[in-house]
Amino acid sequence: MRWLISTGLTLFFSVTLFAQIPSFITDSLDSYIERGMKQWQIPGLAIAIVKDGKVVVKKGYGVREVGKPDKVDENTLFMIASNSKLFTGTAIAKLDYEKKLSLNDRVTQYIPWFTLYDNKTTELVTLTDLLSHRLGTKTFQGDFVFWNSNLPKDSIIWKMRYLKPSGIFRQDFGYCNSAFMVAGQILSSVTGGTWESYVKENILLPLGMSNTYMNTEDIELRNNVAKPHNNYYSNLTVIPYDHIDNLGPAASMVSNVNDLSKWLIMQLDSGKYEGREVLPWPVIQKTRDANIVVSSRKSPYYPTHIRAYGLGIYMTDYAGKQVYWHTGGAFGNVTNVCFVPEEKLGITILSNNDNQSFFEALRYQLLDAYLNIPYTDRGEQMYSFFLPNKMKEENTLAAMKERVDKKNLPDIKLEDFTGEYVNTLYGKVIIAKSGDLLICHFEHHPELLGYMEYMDSNTFRITYNNIAYGVYPAKFTITNGKATAVELQVNEFVDPDSYLFVKDQNGMMVR
Repeated sequence: MRWLISTGLTLFFSVTLFAQIPSFITDSLDSYIERGMKQWQIPGLAIAIVKDGKVVVKKGYGVREVGKPDKVDENTLFMIASNSKLFTGTAIAKLDYEKKLSLNDRVTQYIPWFTLYDNKTTELVTLTDLLSHRLGTKTFQGDFVFWNSNLPKDSIIWKMRYLKPSGIFRQDFGYCNSAFMVAGQILSSVTGGTWESYVKENILLPLGMSNTYMNTEDIELRNNVAKPHNNYYSNLTVIPYDHIDNLGPAASMVSNVNDLSKWLIMQLDSGKYEGREVLPWPVIQKTRDANIVVSSRKSPYYPTHIRAYGLGIYMTDYAGKQVYWHTGGAFGNVTNVCFVPEEKLGITILSNNDNQSFFEALRYQLLDAYLNIPYTDRGEQMYSFFLPNKMKEENTLAAMKERVDKKNLPDIKLEDFTGEYVNTLYGKVIIAKSGDLLICHFEHHPELLGYMEYMDSNTFRITYNNIAYGVYPAKFTITNGKATAVELQVNEFVDPDSYLFVKDQNGMMVR
């Protein structure tokens, strides 16, 4: 009789749990993901879904590297990039809770030589400002200089004084990776340890996130790691791993959906995991306070109205529920982490092609399913936005190739374009001649090369040896028969701005 009662209870709870899982998850999730991966050319993807304190989906799809058999599973490592930011925001919020610092402390209290473009901003900027992207700079401004570079952290902080803001301090949102790195340096100053060790000891170890790493260093040597891919400027190809430990608190963590499901469970249980308090609830709360409005306009595509940013986390309304999320993008990896506390729902999706929006379409599809929103194929919806842009880019690349193929001759000799050119923010590039090409070498990116082929009007097509940086026009300024400047740009995924590098008429550097 006890066996019958026990079996009956087990069956009841199993049916109850199953009933809570939307039919999209049980009937369509695998086919939806497999179709989307094929459409968007995504080699590998991993997903975890947490509901009511339990992991209901934890699975990998596809392969770690295109053309090779190794499968993605729930333990496959991906660069989670900016999903590192909430770990940093949480660490600072914990120190604030413990009265070891205040989020309202001014940055110059800890780094007296810290300077931004505007003196008044320099005087006022606080830890909250750093962690909320409200310095007034443009999104990704300066990141070509910082991302994947050999600049040490202190040099990045020094160069932030050259970031001329396009917006207004504490009014205009502008995503700033270097600001999070500054916050990590302050954490180190306060604790006497490193950002890496503090997050590991206070968050990762208590959660049992034993296969999560704070840095990208040696990522190539780790077991079961996804290779990064890109197909924006060429056919789908493996690209180098980013090495961004100099921006660590903004972007350097490496993890998997198995470990991230534990992070989600804690977020959904007010800082607890397996009945133990990992972080006090006020710490979690503090990260979710809105510090700047990102947008207050109703979306034409999603049931959202307001977006804001806390301490390393976005927040929005979605079908009347409060949703927290963040995306992460490194070359070849795009990821997201999302949680809906009112529904005790958490989602994380990791993928290894950066030229796609399917990882976000899938997140919206899952939110729709769990929040009982009538079905819209979010993958097809996003692909309809993606396809025109893809065709436009293909046409742009084809037009540049046509200009190269005309074999036009420049106004001056090829060797007259060579020399050292300097940009105040970046530093130096050296342009050298190699056969019929110019090759651009970058002072702070020793492994990056730009192969420059002449098109016309003193403009070259520059193709970067790491194709993720892109293929763009590079226009020289010719004054009195001499090359005096060149304007360079890279993928907007890194930096929206072009950079003007200058030399004087005698070939001497201009600083």
